[in-house]
Amino acid sequence: MRILVVGAGSTGGFFGACLARAGRNVTFLVRAGRAHQLQQEGLQVLSPHGDFVLTPQLVGAEHLDGPYDLILLTVKAYALEAALRDIAPAVGPGTMILPVLNGMHQVDAIVDHFGRGPLLGGVCKIASTLDERGRIVQYGTLNELSYGEMDGARSERILRLDALLQDAGFDARLSSDIHREMWEKWVLLAALGGITCLMRGNVGSVVAAPQGEAFVNRLLDEVVAVVRAVGLEPREAFLAEARRQLTLHGSPQTSSMYRDLIGGRPVEAEQIIGDLLGRGQTAGLDLPLLQAAFVHLAVYEQGMG
Repeated sequence: MRILVVGAGSTGGFFGACLARAGRNVTFLVRAGRAHQLQQEGLQVLSPHGDFVLTPQLVGAEHLDGPYDLILLTVKAYALEAALRDIAPAVGPGTMILPVLNGMHQVDAIVDHFGRGPLLGGVCKIASTLDERGRIVQYGTLNELSYGEMDGARSERILRLDALLQDAGFDARLSSDIHREMWEKWVLLAALGGITCLMRGNVGSVVAAPQGEAFVNRLLDEVVAVVRAVGLEPREAFLAEARRQLTLHGSPQTSSMYRDLIGGRPVEAEQIIGDLLGRGQTAGLDLPLLQAAFVHLAVYEQGMG
């Protein structure tokens, strides 16, 4: 099975590298600058599970040579539209597209470009980044990739994909409820991103501040209200765990959006906060804390221009 990994950053680079090291046929679709870096240094992964380096197969968008069986879509959400245009030559009648982006906009975007046929649902759980040398650095041991048909069916193709992804150096999990899990991940990302970016601190520092825990709970309640109105009802066990994590005293947890903000990098403000806010407001909800978080991030993005 031919696999095309779109992007070789901290997420796609990690899972793609693991698959390539396990002997799968993996090609990375990358821009010229990243291609040059990988040709010079190799694809390097620094992980608690063991460091490794490999020489990846690379391709530019202009050299895509026909359909792939699986496209792992791992770009930042603000680069999604360009990526979907790039992969068009790689999408054939039997191609599966597995997106592991933040938010839910990618679902509509993929359907708009290619129809519902290629679309799978996906969620990844990993804390990783690229360092100044372009190496992938994994923090902690969590490296889970979940996937499934959007309607939960155990189709022939999803079973083939499950077999392909097993025993590749990360936790691969076939889910019968991946659509709900995607909404649940958005709950956690939007809440954690809003809390840490708006307050410019980790969970522990926000909770320790006067009125901090009440703020956390109210922002989480706003996020959950939107998802209940426009998405799929989160599971009670998930909500209980999310609230526990977000109000944990002494927690050093931050969001990747906060780390990008502090690092002066582009943030997924529209995709993680703005899209959710817009959907909620269209449904008639009053969301003052989500609105404040979005405006805060929008002002930051204006300053980057």
